[in-house]
Amino acid sequence: MSAMNSAPAPAQGNYADGYEPVARQFARQLRDGSEIGASFCVYRAGECVVDLWGGYADLSTQREWTADTRVVVFSVTKGLASMALNLLSDRAQLDWDAPVATYWPAFAQAGKEAMTLRTLLNHQGGLASLDRSFTLSDCTDESSAVALREALEKQSPAWIPGTSQGYHAITFGMYARELFERIAGEPVGPFLQRELFGPLQADVSVGTRESHDAQMARLYPPATAARVVHMLGALVRGDSNEARVARAALGRDPLLRRAFGNPSLGPRGLQAYNEPPVRRASLLWASATASARGLARAYLPFAADGTINGRRYLKQSTLNPLHQRQGWSERDRVLQKPLGWSQGFLKEEETIFSPARESFGHAGMGGALGWCDPVQQLTIGYVPNRMDWRVRSPRALALCHALYACEPLRSARS
Repeated sequence: MSAMNSAPAPAQGNYADGYEPVARQFARQLRDGSEIGASFCVYRAGECVVDLWGGYADLSTQREWTADTRVVVFSVTKGLASMALNLLSDRAQLDWDAPVATYWPAFAQAGKEAMTLRTLLNHQGGLASLDRSFTLSDCTDESSAVALREALEKQSPAWIPGTSQGYHAITFGMYARELFERIAGEPVGPFLQRELFGPLQADVSVGTRESHDAQMARLYPPATAARVVHMLGALVRGDSNEARVARAALGRDPLLRRAFGNPSLGPRGLQAYNEPPVRRASLLWASATASARGLARAYLPFAADGTINGRRYLKQSTLNPLHQRQGWSERDRVLQKPLGWSQGFLKEEETIFSPARESFGHAGMGGALGWCDPVQQLTIGYVPNRMDWRVRSPRALALCHALYACEPLRSARS
């Protein structure tokens, strides 16, 4: 066990010898007001080497952020859903190259008859939006489940499946939930708690119980007007990722607007994700809650050979395909950036979260991150409550870059 050092003020927590650069970066983000409250946790080869937190979970009450503070992690939820699907694959209950209709017969309509699970869940199915309109309340109300399922079944692809890629920002979770429940015969949340989160002591939930409400931090999304100003500013400044997104959102192709705009959030906008009904629900595109430590622990088997503390969670043969880019686009049709996927997990450029192409996980809107690097046997959890308006949060990037600048990781790469 490496010697642990106290975090620099105003951060709390500790870090192992050699990891001071990332501890300083985290403290800097708290000190300069970039963060309201946040936590950042890293495991390497099963050992916690960075465990940092600080700031406020709620500004109105001045409630401080603690080691086990949770927050809604948005699309990090998709990585958790992908864990569940890959566990089914590991047990030979799911075949990635089988037609979706093998498990869901009514899916075989409107040009989707031959679409495989791999095509759908690697965001290549052309199903990034729905023609029928829903609200977030519809998605949290089980009485709307039949209507939602029928809309998914009747939806026709926006392109020939497998010929293009566009981030299924919301519909990924809708299709993944239906598939999982049909195959496993139970919801994703209880399955993951029993098979992964509980045994790993990972503070993560898909469908968060009332007993965790006291741990929840309040989300602070940017106001709509502020987001518009930022996006217009990006347009003026040049060809950044945000400028490309703004042009796509304002252009004639409605794909980006439809991918993020249905279901509609209602008058509260992203503030709706602060409400208990949303985090109680199993919205596999957005509603999971987690602490940073919980996310880092949840990814432990995925960064190793599938075995942690003598318990085998996955076979190495299940993990090996996740190290490769199964799909890649130099400009994803929705996120307007280079992007790839592997059995539901996000694969990023080597300049983003990790220099290892083998790394994978999922980022969340606003900045949250659950990630693993099987080369260095690293797992990373980052949860903030100040939401960023950019596609990839500069705060998350700064922490990951500082982490890989730490001497133990530099030495391992040399």
